[in-house]
Amino acid sequence: MLHRMPAADRVSVPPSRAGPARKIFLSVAMLALSVEATVGAQEVKAPGAQLVATVPSHADSAKAPANSTDSTAKAAAAAAALPKWFDELAVNAFVSTAYEYNGNRPTTGANSYRVFDFSDNSFNLDVAELVVQIAASKPNDAGFRVDFDAGNSIPQITKTQDQTAAQFDLKQAFASYIAPLGSGLRFDVGKFVTHLGYEVIEGYDGYNDNYSRSILFGYAIPFTHTGVKASYAFSSKVAGMVEVVNGWDLLRDNNRSKSVGAQLTLTPIAPLSVLLNWIGGPELANDNHNNRNVFDVVAIFKPTGALTLGLNGDYGKENGTSLVNPGSDATWKGIAGYATYALTSKFSVALRGETFHDEDGVRLGTGTRAILSEGTFTPSYKFTDHVLLRGEARYDKANQPILTRKGTLSDKQTTVAANVIFVY
Repeated sequence: MLHRMPAADRVSVPPSRAGPARKIFLSVAMLALSVEATVGAQEVKAPGAQLVATVPSHADSAKAPANSTDSTAKAAAAAAALPKWFDELAVNAFVSTAYEYNGNRPTTGANSYRVFDFSDNSFNLDVAELVVQIAASKPNDAGFRVDFDAGNSIPQITKTQDQTAAQFDLKQAFASYIAPLGSGLRFDVGKFVTHLGYEVIEGYDGYNDNYSRSILFGYAIPFTHTGVKASYAFSSKVAGMVEVVNGWDLLRDNNRSKSVGAQLTLTPIAPLSVLLNWIGGPELANDNHNNRNVFDVVAIFKPTGALTLGLNGDYGKENGTSLVNPGSDATWKGIAGYATYALTSKFSVALRGETFHDEDGVRLGTGTRAILSEGTFTPSYKFTDHVLLRGEARYDKANQPILTRKGTLSDKQTTVAANVIFVY
């Protein structure tokens, strides 16, 4: 999910290289050597006595340039001793915090059918993320990426099913290598975000136009995978990816079969991108035969520099798991539409509308045929390249009372939220 939609469309700040860190190291080294030289030149009295400033002699003055040159040389040598890969290391950070209010005032204190914004009437640290990586970008390059996440919201949801820690998650941890075949055949091995969906989990290199996530994001598709994937760009207009993974949101597989995923990215014209995604395989514990398949399509169209339109559709099916007709296959489907318009270089507004059909009561867990729809309005203001403020108003509507309202259930839910993002 971290890159469920093309990250290039949400990039806010490029990765920080290690150059600044090396400069800091050089400065500290020079400072330490300068302090050492200064202490050696001072006359210090016995304890309890006053410190008397010493006037440098002509001989000391003559030595100063040599000492300064020597100190600089030592510091430069220390900096040069750093490993070469240190210059390629990038470190970035992302923090998202918010407040949300639910008009239904659920006694549980939790919003119904939300994935990351589930806390009602609460200030919340959604996530604090640190990303450390060496990016592989050309043939024969090798690299890695590790995303350390902590917080009250995102890590609790994105953590794998077999992980016990609630407020910490290694959202991604993978190694990369680009084989020198054609334009470069890329391999990633480890844990990585899913390729399905329009929206992303959010991080320094990608955030959504809305604060809350879509129903499709939370209930139609997985979050992360652990395994291996291979990606290849056939041309500037066609790229593909295949993967073999443990399944949905698992570090260790829960059965003896693996899941297979694929993606085909098409860019027929510059303003339009279409991504065709699929993942399939047994996902139930100790069950190697009942397959779960999800087909996902994402389309992004930018008719002008200020306007972005998006479409996301999902269809899922799992053998023999229906709760409405026991023994039958369970199916789910949904569609979401997006529109974002930049009124100025700093202020933009975003709209999202969607509907999700859980035909067999499995994905939402109702045990009945449930339909859940929502509409969301999100204005955003970017103070700087590092600070973003978002407001949000969202209305959910179901075909039956499945949304918590005080001590009962309702078919409606309205929430308002304010969200601040810091990106470095």
